[in-house]
Amino acid sequence: MKQDIHPKTQMISAKCACGAVFNIESTLSDNLELEVCSQCHPFYTGKQNIIDTAGRLDKFKERQAKTEQLRKVLPQKDEKGAKEQATGQKLGGKVSN
Repeated sequence: MKQDIHPKTQMISAKCACGAVFNIESTLSDNLELEVCSQCHPFYTGKQNIIDTAGRLDKFKERQAKTEQLRKVLPQKDEKGAKEQATGQKLGGKVSN
């Protein structure tokens, strides 16, 4: 290996938002502030957190509720009605082939 081509490393502290502090070796000179670490990340802890970004979960629940309301209001098609609609018996009378 070539000599004197690697950057100098030093010990710095990395502080997570959960409060955990780690001492790591880095080429950076300033301390780090992290949002997630192995102490609080769901993959490592096994705890799932539902992160609702921009109300996506609320929007999904609203769409689901509207769909359920429409299912209650609109009549359900039975197989006979679906067959008649597919063959055109009630809609146009004649079906051209």
